[in-house]
Amino acid sequence: MQIDRGSVEVVYAICSLPFEHARPTAIMTWMRQHWGIENSLHWIRDVTFDEDRQRAHTGNGAQVLATLRNIRMSFVAHKIDRPNMIIEKSDLFVRGMRAARGRLQSRLQVVVVAMLSCATITVVAPDSARADGGFESEGDQSQYDQFYTPPDPLPPGEPGDVIRTEPSRLVLEPSGQLGAIMATGTRIMYRSTDTRGNPIAVTGTYFEPDNPWPGSGPRPLLSYAPGTVGQGDQCALSRVFNQGIHWSPWLDLMVNYEETFVATMVARGFAIVMTDYEGLGTPGTHTYVNRLAEGHAVLDAARAAQRLPGTSLDPHGPVAFWGYSQGGGAAASAAELVSSYAPELDVVGTYAGAPPADLVEMLPYMDGNVLVGAAGYLINGFIYAYPELADAIHERMTPRGEDLLAKTRHQCVQETSFKFMFRHLRGYFTKDLDQLVREEPFKTLFEAQRLGRHQPSAPVLIVNNRYDPLVPWTQASQLGRDWCAQGAQVEFWTNEEPPFLNKASVNHALTFWVDGERALQWVADRFNGLPAAPNCGQF
Repeated sequence: MQIDRGSVEVVYAICSLPFEHARPTAIMTWMRQHWGIENSLHWIRDVTFDEDRQRAHTGNGAQVLATLRNIRMSFVAHKIDRPNMIIEKSDLFVRGMRAARGRLQSRLQVVVVAMLSCATITVVAPDSARADGGFESEGDQSQYDQFYTPPDPLPPGEPGDVIRTEPSRLVLEPSGQLGAIMATGTRIMYRSTDTRGNPIAVTGTYFEPDNPWPGSGPRPLLSYAPGTVGQGDQCALSRVFNQGIHWSPWLDLMVNYEETFVATMVARGFAIVMTDYEGLGTPGTHTYVNRLAEGHAVLDAARAAQRLPGTSLDPHGPVAFWGYSQGGGAAASAAELVSSYAPELDVVGTYAGAPPADLVEMLPYMDGNVLVGAAGYLINGFIYAYPELADAIHERMTPRGEDLLAKTRHQCVQETSFKFMFRHLRGYFTKDLDQLVREEPFKTLFEAQRLGRHQPSAPVLIVNNRYDPLVPWTQASQLGRDWCAQGAQVEFWTNEEPPFLNKASVNHALTFWVDGERALQWVADRFNGLPAAPNCGQF
């Protein structure tokens, strides 16, 4: 049956079929076949139950999947003309209603609600994965709350001091049966410094390799800056490494794409510490691509790892920074800041892949991109880091822009991509982009994040695809030239993969894997004491 916009589909359940015949995947297939809709996910909405009125109504947050799993039912579709009509079918009550929201006003959304006397309904809201690879309920979230809530006030100490630790299960996928990360994981909380110089708590993961270091000197430490994962606490990779994949209905998804290199690195004997950054997992908002906050988090993670007891690290051993995309910018920031912020670290090199060095140049590339929604992360981070500018920022946001900020604040990157892909930034702001970045407060905010004004003290490898549709090659090469002009040892490598499906950021994503092995060998050479081969003046 094809849906008409002017009608309401009411779905009601008959307490008849066994549980296995009413699994969500079967329901999805049935809805596609009988309703003629391509994406059935949009047609299932939240439900809660009013026991006093014995009637169901809309509720909050992703509860319908768990509800379906706890009801023995089959589904039948009927079309009626009165949205508010209550249908009674023996001991079943169902209410159909319209739900229009924002840009979906032309799309009929249906709330399916039911109460069955033959089934005890227990609503459980899946939120994130358990350590055993399953999916945990909202109540299970307390295991994370206890660790990720920092003491208030923070204990006395210095940047890089360890606040608390606990064992961290490491898996490549939820079951933990398909392959392994050859390391012992430790979840850490450590002191760091925010944009304003205030002490904060940041979390991360330390990976102690099972294999010995085959190179020269003591075991090296890679301070690994992860790429974009989102802005919700559930996206923090120190959590996702326990889960393999984070998923909560319907689109709250986080696939841990960093695990590929982590597994390779520890197998080769590198110790790794990976920061979550400010506000990911811990209270507050993640300050996305914030130069100071991210650079400090990467540097203090290295300090914390070298201060952990019971590891194979030399407390004064060699360190390198590693990152791609958002992580490339964070690694580049750490390379710039180490001389003044953490001069005691023995830094031998930095790999900065596709670093967002100049956000003014990058912003137009985000427009219409699959990752355009990351602009919400950026603005949310500005508001949190610079609260005195919050009103001025909000004045330049349209209602659609405010909606973007509210939604992305709690999303992982896959959900943000699904919901905002290929949209244009102009609709989120009250002014054109070129005018916006030239006026306050954004002029000062963007300038404060620009990389290239401080000389790295150790060799740097910058890698960027020439046709990168998200992080432009031109601003990455300018970063290299700026550093060269200050006397830094910079090796710049251009990935020449031709453009393909640009707005899908294919060239951006593939370079991460294609040139990752080159970067890893470059870092290994630095740890083994081989001289770098800078190519300043040739790019």
